[in-house]
Parts: sequence; C-alpha cells; structure tokens
Amino acid sequence: MRVPLLDLQSQLQPLREEIIKAVTAVVDSTMYIQGPEVVGLEEEVASYCNASGAVGVSSGTDALLVSLMALGIGPGDRVLTTSYSFFATMGVILRCGAEPVFADIDPVSFNIDPLEMARVLEADKTRSIKAIIPVHLYGQCADMASVMALAKQYDIPVIEDAAQSIGSEYPDKSGGWSKSGTMGQAGCFSFFPSKNLGGIGDGGMVISNDKEFAEHVRMLRNHGAKPKYYHAKIGGNFRLDPVQATVLRIKLKHLEKWHAARRKNADHYNELFSDSHLVQDNKIKLPVPVYRKQAESSGIEKNYHIYNQYVLRVDKRDGLIDWLRSQDIGCEIYYPLCLHEQECLQGKIDKPSLPHAEEAARTTIALPIYPELSTSMQEYVVEQIIAFYKH
Repeated sequence: MRVPLLDLQSQLQPLREEIIKAVTAVVDSTMYIQGPEVVGLEEEVASYCNASGAVGVSSGTDALLVSLMALGIGPGDRVLTTSYSFFATMGVILRCGAEPVFADIDPVSFNIDPLEMARVLEADKTRSIKAIIPVHLYGQCADMASVMALAKQYDIPVIEDAAQSIGSEYPDKSGGWSKSGTMGQAGCFSFFPSKNLGGIGDGGMVISNDKEFAEHVRMLRNHGAKPKYYHAKIGGNFRLDPVQATVLRIKLKHLEKWHAARRKNADHYNELFSDSHLVQDNKIKLPVPVYRKQAESSGIEKNYHIYNQYVLRVDKRDGLIDWLRSQDIGCEIYYPLCLHEQECLQGKIDKPSLPHAEEAARTTIALPIYPELSTSMQEYVVEQIIAFYKH
C-alpha cells in the first residue's frame, strides 16, 4: 500500500471545478496585482481569527520579515526565538541585520520554554533584545500567557510565528480562548501548499489587533509607498497574488472540517500505537496535545491542536525512516538540524546550550496526517512501524 506524507490531489478533486472557475475569473479580470480577491481574503481571515486587521503578503517568510521591519528591527538589535523551527524563523532576523538569540524548547510540546526565555532575558544586561518570536510548532500554540507576561515585564513586542497554526486556539487566563496570531503585536501565517490552509503556490498573511501596526505593514509590503510613488519608508515587494487569494478563499470555508479530521486521525494513531505496546516499551513517544483537557472541559469543540504535523519521538529514528520509505510510506524529519547548528551561523554567535532542541532534532519523525488519510492507511503505517521494531 502506498501512503504519501501529503496528498494534495485528494484535497483538490472535490474543489477543482470551483477553483478553476475562480482562477479563470481572476485571469479574465486582468486585475493581477492586489484587487478584490486579496481584500476579500484579508477580511475573511481577520474575521476567522478574531483580529481587527489582516494584510496579505507574498509568503510566510515575508510575513515575518515585514513584521520585523515594521518594528524597526535592525543592526545592533537581537531577537529572542527558538532554535527548533524552520529556517525562515531565523533567516528573517539575519536579513534585518539583527542577531538571533535562542531559548531552549519544552520537551513535551516542542515549543519555546518560557522558563528558558526568562533565563535569556535576565542575562540580557544591555537590553538589546528588541523582539520575541515564539513559534506555534506543528499546529499547537506556545505557552502564550507566560510568553506575554515576560514580554510585558521587559517591554518587548511579540511577533507570533503562526505559519503552522492558523485557527489553533490557546486557553487564556480569563477562561476564554484566543486564536493563534492574535496575542502578540502580530501573527504571521504561511499559505505554503502543505499547510492546513495551503494555496497553489506561495502566500502569507500578517494579522494584528493594532490598526496602526497593520497599516504600517500594508505600506511596507508595497515598497513603503503611500500614496503610490510617494515613499515615506523603505519596504519591499511583498504583495499577495490574487490567484492565491481566490483559491484560499475557497479553501478557508473547509478549514474547520479539515482541522477536525486531522485531530480525528491523530486520535486514531494514538489508539493504534497504545494498543501496540510500542509506547510502553519506550520505542516511541506520542505527541501531547497540551490544551486538550481545557478544551474538553469547556464542552465546546476547540482547535487545541490542528496537527499541521503529527510528530513522534522514536528510537532508532534514521533506521525507521529508511524502513518506512522502503514500504512506500511517506515520512519526514521536522527538523534534522537546529537553527543554531546551521552552517551559515557558525562563528557568528556564541554556541548556546539547547539540549532539548538538539534531542528533538535527533529523535523526531512526522507521519502522514492529512484529512483524507484513510483508517486502513493509518493501520498500515502502524503495522510497518511495529514490524520495524520487531526486527
């Protein structure tokens, strides 16, 4: 049986006619830059996330970059973030001429550890840390109450890297729930095709409840011009393509259903693995949905985790990957090398001590989790993992 890591064809087929019709309408309109489809998507994403404003941009990377530019981050500044993330989290900091500073992760959630953040912030005697970028990894929010408390204590703005977490929710202290991307100064989404809400190319968005900040981002995405040809700031060409916007507007209507299907698939994996004794034998560790109990006690369906990835910790990780691929099962490592270990950074910063991040990079594996994944496919995946550990 073939089980791909991601199957975009199965998502496309029921939407294909509607997508082709919508894309054709954009082509026929000849309005290829900005326009009503982009505005419509911005309004719909802002509403979905309970944010006052949204600005469509060219990618999730550019969402982070333009947000740092709007904060005025530049040479001499440092930005606190996690080393266990996709390269863009660090790359945008370096592109601004700033320096990344890393805090270790919580080994349970894989998200940045507020206790480690506090240690790093306390050691910053020159107060050169000018922004904080927590990452909501794999579709589960970081501990934002603690992150925001530290940000308030040190008066540092927070930019949420929410590339993998659109729609995920965080239980706040008031007893309510906040959407990913709405707790900091800004939230940055990616619409890369593999995301829960993915386009047919690159795309991204910045959301914010600070109207002035959102307008600043809106100006910077178009070369810093306002009005046209008058440039008060130096920005970039970060505009979202209307073809992507029209496709994303169609897909957004299905997003809650897709989130629920991914959670259902994660639950089924957990049941299959629990019955296999692999967990009891310490061959694998299941992903932990940290906020599930709060969600269930609320009595209302909540996106406590949207499973952009379903990630296990495993024994003999590299051998398992080779085995699964030989059995035609897609799998991936997110991420095999921490950001502080990347070649481009060597010799430029002091090597930090991040044992939990480095351990995660050595022991994690992502399995197929897309909404259309069948139970028989999941059973085959688990059967083959069991077979590997019996050898």
